[in-house]
Amino acid sequence: MSEGPKLYTNKPKKGTAQVKQFQQQQQMKGTGLSASSSTMGAQPSPPPPPPPSPPKESFVRRYKFVWPLLLTVNLAVGAYFFMRTRKNNTVLEEKEVAPPVETTAPVPVTEKPLPSLPTAPVKLRDPIPENQQREIFKWLLEEKRKVKPSNPEEKKRIDDEKAILKQFIRASSIPTF
Repeated sequence: MSEGPKLYTNKPKKGTAQVKQFQQQQQMKGTGLSASSSTMGAQPSPPPPPPPSPPKESFVRRYKFVWPLLLTVNLAVGAYFFMRTRKNNTVLEEKEVAPPVETTAPVPVTEKPLPSLPTAPVKLRDPIPENQQREIFKWLLEEKRKVKPSNPEEKKRIDDEKAILKQFIRASSIPTF
């Protein structure tokens, strides 16, 4: 019963070929046992063992629909971070580079006279004593110390303001406001 080699147009997968081969062997054994059992008498044949399960596919092949989604999400997150840092850099450059732009042609402005409003005379207030000013500066310094800066620029600005306040507090005379 030797059969020649089987020629396939498409190469079968290893798992399915093994399952078919196992089923063929079981059929051969089943026909051989049934012929011998009829001659021998009432010997019950043992139940055939369950066919072996086909080998599991690899993780990549089982979840092949996930990979395009994962790559797309990864690309989107990368683009988001790239654009966010680029936007921050351009804002910083604009602050440093952008000088005030002067126009060469003045635009004629028609001024309308404002209606006269009743103005109350400006009241001059008494100057704040030096010791009270020092207390105010100390309070401002404490408040500046409590502030948590969100970026390095803000931290630098706050440090500069604190340095100025410390100079005012240490000075022998305080400028009047």
